[in-house]
Amino acid sequence: MSLNGGKECNIHPLGDRAIMVTFGTTIDVSLHQKVKTLTQYLDTCSLEGMVEYVPAFTSVTVYYDPVRVLQIEKKVCPENSETAYEIMYSKLSEIVLHLGEAMKEETREVEIPVCYGGEFGPDLEFVAKHNSLNPDEVIHIHSKGEYLVYMIGFAPGFPYLGGMPEQIAAPRRSEPRMKIAKGSVGIAGKQTGVYSIESPGGWQIIGRSPLEFFRPKENPPSLLQPGDVIRFKPISFEEYSAYGRDSL
Repeated sequence: MSLNGGKECNIHPLGDRAIMVTFGTTIDVSLHQKVKTLTQYLDTCSLEGMVEYVPAFTSVTVYYDPVRVLQIEKKVCPENSETAYEIMYSKLSEIVLHLGEAMKEETREVEIPVCYGGEFGPDLEFVAKHNSLNPDEVIHIHSKGEYLVYMIGFAPGFPYLGGMPEQIAAPRRSEPRMKIAKGSVGIAGKQTGVYSIESPGGWQIIGRSPLEFFRPKENPPSLLQPGDVIRFKPISFEEYSAYGRDSL
């Protein structure tokens, strides 16, 4: 289907209880804005029968209860013989077709302290050598960047970030580690991110942050949210050790 301005999007089923709206195939700010616009609408005007929605880099997946969708539709239009998917498709198509610009809101900026190298950044030397740089240059380039949080995924609170300079891109490890500490800052390809919980992983680890990125007792439980702009701030080991984990 075509959006206002002639831009294309694709709406298709994902199993028998979900429907995906895809705005494109590239990771960029313009598509992120479309994703954010749709999620803002669903936050304020939830679809009847919708269970939840999951935003990604270029898409939004809407999960729904087919029985509930049909029950609601029969009350409104008893003669309607459409399936639950067809009903949801029709509603989402109408919403997407008439979506305007995202609601204006202040961009939240978050500073993330990071202790680079040493025991917290065992792969910093590799990233530097891979890019014909020294470790201090990698730290300078990584911490001077401005990063957009496109989505939260992989693990609770794990941010997928855009904006990392290609000067410090590095391949994933050939052998993933079985355990990476929470707060670890890594690089994989042209992406950087922060491990929100302890987990296995294959990213090149260049540092660690003392912040808690997944806080299950708070609402929302993720420290970072899609649309946030973050910056990394280098700190010493002493500053890391003294940092209050409940400071945010």
